[in-house]
Amino acid sequence: MKTVFLTGGGTAGHVSLNLAIIPELEKRGYAIHYIGQAGGIEEELLQEYYPHIPFHAISTGKLRRYLSIENMKDPFKVVAGIAQSVRLIQRHKPHAIFSKGGFVSVPLALAAKLTNKPLFIHESDMSPGLANKIASRFAKKVFTVFETTAKHFPGKGEPVGALIRPELFQGSKENALKALNFTANLPVILIMGGSQGSAKINQLIRETRSELVKSFQIIHLAGKGHVHHDEWTDPNYRIFEFVTDELADFIAASDFIISRAGSNAIFEFLALQKPMYLIPLSKKASRGDQVENAHDFERKGYAVVTEEDLLTTKEFTQALTKLVNEQDFIKSKQAVAKQPPNPRDFVDLLEREWN
Repeated sequence: MKTVFLTGGGTAGHVSLNLAIIPELEKRGYAIHYIGQAGGIEEELLQEYYPHIPFHAISTGKLRRYLSIENMKDPFKVVAGIAQSVRLIQRHKPHAIFSKGGFVSVPLALAAKLTNKPLFIHESDMSPGLANKIASRFAKKVFTVFETTAKHFPGKGEPVGALIRPELFQGSKENALKALNFTANLPVILIMGGSQGSAKINQLIRETRSELVKSFQIIHLAGKGHVHHDEWTDPNYRIFEFVTDELADFIAASDFIISRAGSNAIFEFLALQKPMYLIPLSKKASRGDQVENAHDFERKGYAVVTEEDLLTTKEFTQALTKLVNEQDFIKSKQAVAKQPPNPRDFVDLLEREWN
């Protein structure tokens, strides 16, 4: 039995593709080990979906866009993570290593180079993150979602499109409406602020929800730790920190989606042909990848967009009205978008590369 190492973490977007290909890898007889950060979202999600798969925690640094004493400690953490990764490779002898990105992947990428193990990377965003820029130097191939992204990796980049979790296509609108005690008489908006939640979006929804529920039924995923103990209630409003098994049903029940613009999420909404209003994470708090993703979707007619720095109650209301009014046009554009590869096809591609 051949062993494969998977890595990626820090956000759900750096984990979801790995979760999508695990069942297909197991069908083909691979033994899978996941390398990540202790207590990270990757460990949490792996335990939620695939608790039988071994998880190995390693030391890692973190990219901070602010001054911190922790920045001085990070090089030592990365060196420790490299040593831990080398020992894991020597012990389990993986046939190949597949990385979805995030800084937890950097020590393992360096260890792959030191031990001469083939490394393959997947980059979801239009412009590559720093972790993948570093790791790509040691990779045999870098798969990308956007065609333009492949140009950042000369001789290694290959656009393959987004990979969508199969279970998202199996959601039940009826189950969701029943569980939420919603009716079929009002449209449903699903609001998502990303795996960490969005304070800005949450604040905006709290300011407008008493008006929104007059025209919509609202599913608000506020993020872990972002639900108040005395949260406002209404028959047309449901708020959760996050959901797992229910997400496919909630998306199926949704007529519109308000979301951040992480690549994995927006391609899932595109594949499911959900008109979306995207509020990308500001360039002040990120490298601007979500802004690029969102405006690419806006240019193609898939979404309505407001940059976070421009977001006001008035702008939000106007953009939501535009989304509702243009929903048929948006759906027509989404309907002719290129279909994403399924996990079977993607694993076929991986096997051709690493065998």
